[in-house]
Amino acid sequence: MLYVKALHVIFIVTWFAGLFYIVRLFIYQVEASEKPEPDRSILIKEYKRNSSRLWFGITWPSAILTLIFGTWVLSYVPAYLSQGFMHIKLTLVLLLYVYHFICHRIYKSLQKDVYKYSSQQLRIWNEVATILLVGIVFIIILKNALSMVWGLAGLIGFTVVLMLAIRLYKKVREKNEKKEV
Repeated sequence: MLYVKALHVIFIVTWFAGLFYIVRLFIYQVEASEKPEPDRSILIKEYKRNSSRLWFGITWPSAILTLIFGTWVLSYVPAYLSQGFMHIKLTLVLLLYVYHFICHRIYKSLQKDVYKYSSQQLRIWNEVATILLVGIVFIIILKNALSMVWGLAGLIGFTVVLMLAIRLYKKVREKNEKKEV
């Protein structure tokens, strides 16, 4: 069973790596769409190719294998399902799969050159996976209701700091862009 748990963790890590990087590629593609030709078409072609390889070569397989090995662990230790921390964790994991499917919709749009989101909106979207990761890790490690309350408070604080950092980064980026012009 330790091998199954290890494989579950390995595929969680590769899944998150894919989720973190795919949205970065979305951001780069959106920004490339605003560039003049020939840069625009060259960059977009490359971002589409890289996105496709990442999405179908790493991210989707990792999401599926995470689910398989996680279900296997739960079937081996069904008592986890009667514990409150596991209900919270599984709810966050469900939200992570919703996030994954929304990323898939964004991926399909961008492959068709349909740009519904700005790079700033995608930067904020990219942090949703980070917030879910932090929540899942704290809940699975702490397991205790009182600790979960502190963990939730920490997660909210972390989210606020993350959003402030995004705003600060945007201001710095805009300031640097003005200097370049």
